[in-house]
Parts: sequence; C-alpha cells; structure tokens
Amino acid sequence: MCAALRTSAGILLGSLLGSLFLPACSPPEPIPIGFVGGISGRGADLGVAARDAVQLAVELRNRAGGIAGHEVKLLIRDDQQNTATAQGVTRELIDQGVVAIVGPITSTVAKAILPIVDDARVVMVSSSATTDELTGKDDYLYRVNMSTAEAATRIAEYHLKERPLGPLVAAYDLSNRSYTERWLEAFRTTYEKGGSEVRSAIGFESSSETAFVQVARKLLATPADGVLIVANSMDTALLCQQIRKAGSRLPIIVSGWAGTERLLELGGKAVEGVMVAQNFDRESTAPAYQAFRQAYRERFRREPGFSGTMAFDAANIVMEALAQQPEPGKLKATLQSMRRFQGVQEPILFDEFGDVIREIHMTVVRDGQFVVIR
Repeated sequence: MCAALRTSAGILLGSLLGSLFLPACSPPEPIPIGFVGGISGRGADLGVAARDAVQLAVELRNRAGGIAGHEVKLLIRDDQQNTATAQGVTRELIDQGVVAIVGPITSTVAKAILPIVDDARVVMVSSSATTDELTGKDDYLYRVNMSTAEAATRIAEYHLKERPLGPLVAAYDLSNRSYTERWLEAFRTTYEKGGSEVRSAIGFESSSETAFVQVARKLLATPADGVLIVANSMDTALLCQQIRKAGSRLPIIVSGWAGTERLLELGGKAVEGVMVAQNFDRESTAPAYQAFRQAYRERFRREPGFSGTMAFDAANIVMEALAQQPEPGKLKATLQSMRRFQGVQEPILFDEFGDVIREIHMTVVRDGQFVVIR
C-alpha cells in the first residue's frame, strides 16, 4: 500500500522540509512559505498588493498540484513598516519552520531583518527592497527589482537627455532612508555630472502629523525649474497637492516607490503631468502578464500595479526553485544554479549575489492614468 514511499522519489519526499517529515502513508505535510510586508499604515498599498499577489501565486500553484504533491501554506505577517516589528515577525516565521520568505517591501525593513534570515539560512526574495547597502553581498537575500542607484542613475540620464528640466529642488522621506537617501544621492550625482543640479533637498518624517504645506513652502522657496519627490504614494500625493495649492506649476518627478494607483486616487488633478520611472510596464502585452493581471483583477477587483506584479514573480521564483529541489536547506544553492527565471513581463536574471538588472519604463500621469511614454 505504501511501496511508493520506499522508492528513491519517496525518500526524497520523505526528507522534504526536515521537521515536517511525516510517517509513511500520512497525507503530505504542507510546505510553509512566509510573507513579510507592511500591510498597515502609510504606504500600505504596496504591502497589500504584494500580499495579495503572493496569495494568488500560492493558490494557482496549489490548484496545479502544489510542489511535489505538497500543498503550499502561506503564512502572512504584517511588519507595520517598523523595523522592530519586522524583526519580531521574521523570527516568528522562522520558528514556525518556513522554508523561505517573500518580502519585505521596503529597503529599511530588508536591511533590518537580513541578519536574522542570514543567521537562520532562510532565503528571502524581495519584490521591491532595492537599497544599494544590500547590493553585491553573499547573503540569503534575492531581489527581483534592480538596485536603487542603478534605477535613479538611469532616470537622471533620461531627464538630462530626453526631457531636460534644469535645476531641481527635492524632498525625501526620512523613514525609509536606506532607499530615499541612496536614490537621491545617485540621481543627484548623475544629474550634476550632466551639467545640471539639485539645489536643495528637504527631508521629512512620514506620519499623519507631517505638515506638507510647510514642506511645500520650503521647497518652493528655492528657485528651480522642477521638483523631485522621493517618498511613498500617499506622501507624494499630499505633497503634490500642497505644491499645486501654492500656485506652482513646476514639473514634478517622483521616484518609482510612489508609482501606484493610490497616487492617482489621492493626488487627483494635482498629480496630472507627474513623471515616474519604474521597472514595470503597465502596458505590457506579454501573455503571462495579461493572464496574471486578469486573474488578479478577478480575485481582488483592482490592478496589481508594480508591487503586485513583482511579488507574484518573487513567489513563483521561490516555488519553482523548490519544485526543482524541495529540500529547503538547498534552496539558495538551487537559486544560484538556476539563475534565470521567467517573470510575467521579462526574464529575471540573478547575478551571483542575487541582484538583477531590469528595463526602465518612463510614465506620465495623463487624465488620471499612468501612460507609458518610453
């Protein structure tokens, strides 16, 4: 009756997940995968979109038979966009035996929890943590989005060559410095090498108490030809509103972090004409993306955006690697040996440090929609 479990394949399955091994003839134990992301608080739109996309990826995998006959079990934890909370929930997931973690969303949180996953030797695949502080390191972090410096540099080059604006003033969020300060530094370095300048940079704390009217006044007190904002979608929308209320019609450039549908919803007319560059093409006609987008919209009644799309890829990378080699202790080695995964929009090619390079897509807000212009 249980002869199949005595074959070499059965031995492999029997060793799956170590502590999750069950005696012969018992139903296969599920494979636990964790998700860590900010699904509450300011900027939660990214975390919610990512969580839902990972949940969809797991549901689709389980409908197709799971991994080597094992159902995938998703354990979701809210890091509340707080480093101490993130560290606590990450330890909790590791204690519960997850074989991998999808997430986190922000660079600051990724930096805070990476030592924990490194120590536990648990692979973490992030959809949107891009800080250069984690680039080029032999660790357990893999990222499906390109580094902060690479993205900001290419965006600065675009604005120098294709849409020159002249001197800029900038505002950036201090609560995610691992991302915002590196992004601004890389943009500024390239922009100034190209002959222009960022004349001032104002940092602000992201909170419900932030007086964006004052941030806008400080920005506009310095003469410039444009405004650069490096912040989440909510804060970017509120700051754009205050800039427009002050009577300024200066062009506004925002970082990819803000490029979600929430920016459109909250910003309204104030974000018309805003430019944002992302490693994501909303107008992609790739069949895999169209199928994912349709499934996501049917399941959650909204667009996946860049966070959902990249999180879907991140979850599928974990599950595809486990399907190739289900022993969790060998997941990093499996990812290193495979290196290339097919994302829903483009191939994802990891280097030896788990970092990637992706396409940049320039978009502008027109009539309440993101429109790809390059």
